[in-house]
Amino acid sequence: MHVPDGFLDISTSVATGAVAAAGVGLALHRARRELDDRAVPLPGLVATFVFAAQMLNFPVGAGTSGHLLGGALAAVLVGPATAVLCLSVVLLVQCLLFADGGVTAIGTNITLMGMVAVVGASVVFWVLQSLLPKREGLVAPIAAVAAYASVLLTSVVFVALYAVGGTAPVPLDTLTTAMLGWHALIGIGEAVITGLVVASIVAVRPDLVHGARRVLKSRPVEIRTPGAPPAQEVAA
Repeated sequence: MHVPDGFLDISTSVATGAVAAAGVGLALHRARRELDDRAVPLPGLVATFVFAAQMLNFPVGAGTSGHLLGGALAAVLVGPATAVLCLSVVLLVQCLLFADGGVTAIGTNITLMGMVAVVGASVVFWVLQSLLPKREGLVAPIAAVAAYASVLLTSVVFVALYAVGGTAPVPLDTLTTAMLGWHALIGIGEAVITGLVVASIVAVRPDLVHGARRVLKSRPVEIRTPGAPPAQEVAA
């Protein structure tokens, strides 16, 4: 999914660079609302995990491999605005130190993987969580579905950008078939990894998972009186 130099024309690269800059600026403004004192270390841990996971590829068939995008995972764990910042840092480091994605395409890559994936996953997660029962056990499955959707959405937006400003000698119909076909498979790996990671954290510290906040707020609150028998439960 990392777009190399020269794959899109200059005007498209500049436009996505402007979108990326605006998105990161907005994320910087809104991220402070997503983190409390307990969750302050999480963005660094999430960025480190996504960075390491993106460096590992898994085979999907016919010599093609995929890797974690991490947008949905980061959005569920630390919130969408903070997730945009995490992914932007990861993509910038990968580009400058490992030549993973072109320098002139850094805005495109941040727009696709750091914004489209994050925002798309956040919307899917929020909608599903609004429609389904508020249970901790559903946080990870919903995150997995959001992760799968984010991969497909990101590939669709990439194809749209290529249709507008693509310069590589690849027919649009061929690119569309390849991108949607292979990313439909890559999305399965994204969903599995996201679901497992979120489930493991929710099982231990659900209070640190941004996507579990609405579930915890709807949970009955126990009122304990010193020396009293079993606690009474009142709906929050």
